[in-house]
Amino acid sequence: MTSGDRRPAAPVADSTGNWVDFAAPSWSQPYLRLARIDRPIGWWLLLLPCWWSAAIAALAQRAQWPDPKLIALFLIGAIVMRGAGSTWNDILDRKIDAQVERTRSRPIPSGQVSAKAAFVFAIFLSFVGLAVLLQMNRFAILTGAASLLIVAVYPLAKRVISMPQFVLGLAFSWGALMGWAAVFGSLDWRSIVLYAGTICWVIGYDTIYAHQDRSR
Repeated sequence: MTSGDRRPAAPVADSTGNWVDFAAPSWSQPYLRLARIDRPIGWWLLLLPCWWSAAIAALAQRAQWPDPKLIALFLIGAIVMRGAGSTWNDILDRKIDAQVERTRSRPIPSGQVSAKAAFVFAIFLSFVGLAVLLQMNRFAILTGAASLLIVAVYPLAKRVISMPQFVLGLAFSWGALMGWAAVFGSLDWRSIVLYAGTICWVIGYDTIYAHQDRSR
């Protein structure tokens, strides 16, 4: 889609009145909305398991605090990878989103961003995430890369299984493994237990969200 036929940026129906609407440059607004920068709760939910895992690893090391560098890397990684995942989700769901009142105003179905441009944007965010991941040890890099398959199939899981919250839990809880892997270069029972518990947490909150969406 060229600049001549791209529609002007406009708010998304289920996310209005935030800083993106009135403070971000108009050209950037559709991309910020694709990445859900206007809705930080998503990257917080992705970030917290990373920080929990890093904190447990610090306790195992008898350190007073988790590594500040690791905390910062996880923050950046959570924001950009949540953005990449949300953009990928919107690319795959664009035809369905166009038929739903709550989602038809999203950047792709509303015509503000083409699917091709959104794909390029998702790739860009993924490379930023890769740059963050490469700051960690080899085991953590491989562990982080392994999550990409789950992230890629989640939007499709919603169409073929009755409980996609479980697949979302597998993806959003991955940080529970990453903090330990980044510190020790391995996994043990503590990180596995944290991962399992976080999956249950994700299933719980996403089920609540799904029922709220259903009632609208």
